[in-house]
Amino acid sequence: MRKIFIADAHLRRPEDNNYRLLMAFLAQLPERTDTLYILGDLFEFWIGYDPVPFTHYYPIMEQLKKLTAAGIGIVYLEGNHDFHLGPFFTRTLGARVHPGPTIEEIDGKRIYLCHGDEVNRKDYGYRLLRFIFHSRLTRAAIHVVPPALASWIADRMGHESKKSHGQRQRRWDYTDLVRAFARQRFAEGCDAVIAGHFHTPFIETDHGRTILSVGDWLTHFTYGVWDHGTLSLETFQKP
Repeated sequence: MRKIFIADAHLRRPEDNNYRLLMAFLAQLPERTDTLYILGDLFEFWIGYDPVPFTHYYPIMEQLKKLTAAGIGIVYLEGNHDFHLGPFFTRTLGARVHPGPTIEEIDGKRIYLCHGDEVNRKDYGYRLLRFIFHSRLTRAAIHVVPPALASWIADRMGHESKKSHGQRQRRWDYTDLVRAFARQRFAEGCDAVIAGHFHTPFIETDHGRTILSVGDWLTHFTYGVWDHGTLSLETFQKP
């Protein structure tokens, strides 16, 4: 059976091109798909209120429900735009949710999965921000902070983050960061590393082990596929 890996769609509005393309992709997942792995940042912003207040995400949520009804399992790794995922994913979809990296055994291989936002250990400012977002205090704030205010705060922080993105790219070579991080995981016994976050699709082999950066659904529309023990990087082309 096939496993599909996606990350970094940063969905906003159903009429957006990337939103529509991802909907089309999920509606026609490759045959024999049994698991969809979402490696974070499916949404531009999501925090797990109950009930779900984000009406602009209803279409993608309905599509995910169709997948689970068809027998496709969902594994979700929280990113830096979606955290404390809440009851929709665990109760409604029966998804397995991980707040951070995890190791899955697939066809006898140890696969290290991560969003990728913890790869750069020297980005101290971001590491502090991630700690705050994933903290118990933020989880508790869900019950007292109105969704509209939470969305406004997230928009402001996202705007500031985007302004500094170019500076980060000039300062660090993201591909080399992923490679170095993957080699550490290989030394610990993992057979492959699959990551998102950096929006840079690439796949390569290092001494028989595989590094896969799945890219994004903003400009590349790329995804990873595990099929019969082999990882590949594919690009979605709408028929």
